[in-house]
Amino acid sequence: MKEIRLGHRLAGVNQPPFIIAEMSANHNQSLDRALALVDEAADSGAHALKLQTYTPDLMTLDLAEGDFLIQNKDSLWKNQSLYQLYSQAYTPWEWHQPIFERCRERGILPFSTPFHPAAVDFLERLDIPFYKIASFENNDKRLLQTVAATGKPVIVSTGLSTLAGLAETVEWLRAAGCQELILLKCTSTYPASPEQSNLLTLPHMKQLFQCEVGLSDHTQGIGVALASVALGASVIEKHFTLSRSDGGVDAAFSLEPAEMKALVLESERAWKALGRVQYGIEERESSSLVFKRSLYVSRDMLPGESFDDTNLRSIRPGYGLPPKYYDVFIGKSVSKEIKAGTRISWDLLDH
Repeated sequence: MKEIRLGHRLAGVNQPPFIIAEMSANHNQSLDRALALVDEAADSGAHALKLQTYTPDLMTLDLAEGDFLIQNKDSLWKNQSLYQLYSQAYTPWEWHQPIFERCRERGILPFSTPFHPAAVDFLERLDIPFYKIASFENNDKRLLQTVAATGKPVIVSTGLSTLAGLAETVEWLRAAGCQELILLKCTSTYPASPEQSNLLTLPHMKQLFQCEVGLSDHTQGIGVALASVALGASVIEKHFTLSRSDGGVDAAFSLEPAEMKALVLESERAWKALGRVQYGIEERESSSLVFKRSLYVSRDMLPGESFDDTNLRSIRPGYGLPPKYYDVFIGKSVSKEIKAGTRISWDLLDH
């Protein structure tokens, strides 16, 4: 499977995991804070920073009753209307250009999730290098077709999708021109638990859809994200904040700068550790062979004396014969006087 170019970086199993810092609503409606998030994401080593591009009116209706009121008792946003939530969370469109410019100055890739075809048109004018589709929009055929028609790589979160629904998503994108696709395993609860993550889906999804896969992770901490690397995740997306104590719509399941830095470092270590299928002794291990067990004379012996468990031992270091020959020597007599600490060799036997 070929690697996918995301801006100036490559994503794929032969590359370190591509780490996305998701700003989302953690700017708390402050452009200065948004720019500070860019700086912290860049300092952490994240490879890309993601915005969300919408307005409340492109997302929902300005109603605070019935279907438009969040009533899930477990939701972080219970009793808010959808319109209220998106009014708090959206990133003003006039902020996009200064945020993108700061990203480029700091060497981090800026991109976004559009939630409406109008947002795609806007982002195209900002020369966005690739796109992300959110879980809640992965069934919006018109939006998917609009994004795919740009010819740019597309990353799709797969939360809230049946297998049949996901197959439709992939079909629509590819039919509309998407040649480079990355599917992210995603659990659309906020926060999500490790038990809900089902990371074993990753290799199955990769094989089924013949594309790169990754993780859009809403769990707390970095453990789940690191585990995903072992199962083939080449892209990891985590929400990012300056400090959870500052509050905000997404703060509860966002990483702070030190945690993001740890994710970048440890995910690359996890990727390097995968290596290849390998048995035998690595070149760098060879010097440690001397510390393997081998057979030694453990007390002084006289000519004609036989080996038994009082004078023959399997110990470190490893210069003697391997321990598998222990039973061969038991009961055999020696041909000469032998000092304790002598390596066991065949020429010690009385032939």
